[in-house]
Amino acid sequence: MGDDPHTPQNGVYRLGAACWVRRPVDARVITVVGIGADGWDGLPETSRAALREADVLFGSSRQLTLVPDCGAERVAWPSPLLPELPGLIRRHEGRAIVVLASGDPMFYGIGSTLAGLVGAERLRVLPHPSSVSLACARLGWPLERVDVHSLVGRPAETLNVSIAPGRRLLVLGAGRDAPAVVARLLVGRGFAPSRMTVLCDLGAESESARCGVAGEWDEPADSALNIVAVECLPGADAAPLPRVAGLSDDLFEHDGQITKSEIRAITLSRLGPLPGELLWDVGAGAGSVAIEWARTHPSCAAIAIERDAERAARIGRNARALGVPGVRVVEGSAPDALDGLPAPDAVFVGGGLTVPGLLERCLDALKPGGRLVANAVTLESEVRVAEARRVHGGDLVRVGVERAAPLGGFTGWRPAMPVTLWTTWKDHP
Repeated sequence: MGDDPHTPQNGVYRLGAACWVRRPVDARVITVVGIGADGWDGLPETSRAALREADVLFGSSRQLTLVPDCGAERVAWPSPLLPELPGLIRRHEGRAIVVLASGDPMFYGIGSTLAGLVGAERLRVLPHPSSVSLACARLGWPLERVDVHSLVGRPAETLNVSIAPGRRLLVLGAGRDAPAVVARLLVGRGFAPSRMTVLCDLGAESESARCGVAGEWDEPADSALNIVAVECLPGADAAPLPRVAGLSDDLFEHDGQITKSEIRAITLSRLGPLPGELLWDVGAGAGSVAIEWARTHPSCAAIAIERDAERAARIGRNARALGVPGVRVVEGSAPDALDGLPAPDAVFVGGGLTVPGLLERCLDALKPGGRLVANAVTLESEVRVAEARRVHGGDLVRVGVERAAPLGGFTGWRPAMPVTLWTTWKDHP
């Protein structure tokens, strides 16, 4: 009979065919217990045993009421939590710490935060079905085909990137007004016919579900613990946004300082965004390159550096409207404004090419294997990238775009200014 890989043998757990990881068994281990709206009754014996053995029990005031008194000191989370969390853990070192979390602690939960703070090796996580899993079970939706968003501590505009015909969304609510917030976003994108189901207190005796249409939704949820399920249906005025680079210039608020759609598509293809990577967009203008970079994957991050205050504010509005409110905007002039920023995986220089030292500063900041793309329009900036290519290598590509336009009573081609793209890569050490 084969060994159960989830059963410890002399304190050792097996992961895969030949990899074994020792799980610490001292008091430094923090146990994170996922709990549902059904409270103690819904917990398996393993989770109950962990709660009985706790010296100190952390959780929200609501979560702490879900479990009976097992003799542990109870500590309700302070607000704000994150600045206080390291001190809380240190004050209770050497005691058996148990943390309560809603549902699956590693899904938008405190488990992920603790893993980053103390290290995964110090955690023992006992998950409970998440509200997302329960919602899919109630609706009969395949979880792997659903886009999940959270309004808990996050801008609602993140939904904009996922609203598309036929898509199913699950939105973790933050308060009873969550359904109305979701409905307004859908209506604003032209998806007023979308069907909404608001599920509250999943797993509890008070569980409820209410259905409606986004364009007609005007009621709060029955409970603050809610999840909004959306089936996206476009109206006649809907304008779905693709994820591929090259969105129409008209989708961005701008004053003419924008990397045009066709050039932007080529630029993004050369920058080559990968999941989890960071871009610097230097001289960002309308922020179009940073925004389209961030739209490629939820884990892609971007920092837009722009010296003009009005344009910097405009970048923020564009990012929210296009579903990536996490794009960071730094107002200031490069290269000085780059000081202290996290090292990028890629850099796009769309403005300021002739500023002394700017290209060198960007190249120095790049992580090994990183990419830099600089777009030149003027003769002076073309001279700059030609010299940079001679010194640093890479390649130059000149792109010309012509658009059909009225010419008297006919139609002719109107050329845009050609753009020279310099691309270079930073070698690994």
